[in-house]
Amino acid sequence: MNKAGTGQRSLTMISSVYPSLSKAEQKVADAVLADAETTVYSSVTDLAEKAGVGETTVIRFCRKLGYRGFQEFKLAVAQDLVSPSQHVHGRIEDSDDVPTMAEKITAHNTQTLQDTHSLLQEAELEKACSALARCQRVMFFGVGSSGITAADAKYRFMRLGFHADCASDAHVIAMNASMVTPEDVVVGITTSGSTKDLVDAVKMSKQNGAYVICITNHARSPITQYADAILLGAAKETPLQGGAFSSKLAQIHVLDILSTVVAMRHRESAFRSLNTTAKSVLDKLY
Repeated sequence: MNKAGTGQRSLTMISSVYPSLSKAEQKVADAVLADAETTVYSSVTDLAEKAGVGETTVIRFCRKLGYRGFQEFKLAVAQDLVSPSQHVHGRIEDSDDVPTMAEKITAHNTQTLQDTHSLLQEAELEKACSALARCQRVMFFGVGSSGITAADAKYRFMRLGFHADCASDAHVIAMNASMVTPEDVVVGITTSGSTKDLVDAVKMSKQNGAYVICITNHARSPITQYADAILLGAAKETPLQGGAFSSKLAQIHVLDILSTVVAMRHRESAFRSLNTTAKSVLDKLY
């Protein structure tokens, strides 16, 4: 086990219940105990593949330990592995002064953007751009912090002349997903790729014939099973860092590239829309 002597209540619990686990669940336990730190940054699909079992086995394993699901289990492991200052600040030390903190955060965010660029596959970007060029409507779905990104995306694409909308409430997302058509594009935004409300909505959208683009940090996560195009961000976060700015930077960076490519390929109509929307708010500014 990693980082011995740092508390490890969740990891100790695994050892105590190990004999009562099924053989498949023991494979999950072995994978977690072999590298607990990686588990904290993994999706449920990542851990299932590493253990050589199905995702439902991972969920059963977590529930046998007394957790409601994989995310709650990851949160417990994260709490056991790192100090309180690491929960919030990552690599920043308590002794760092303000200029040092600013420098470290800038370096981290710069690296996030560079890593996101390296992960962006041209073929996936091309598919996403082509789908957007022919769609009647684009819907952006995101829950929690990713819902704020979805609102940003709606604003940007609306200014480019798209019939764009967004939703961040689970019920509203579900209702919108139930009414999409094959002429629509649905963009699911989720750092983990495992947010149940979003995965369920994307699945429904796919069943209704919509073209699905997902923006996520996990290439192997439940949402990617229903995606026609996968655009990856590079920022990783523990459950304690949910909604981290670096993750949002990665999402916004991907959307900026996507919207810019689409706008440049349809520059005349995009420019007209930008000009029209700019004029519409002129009397709102001094």
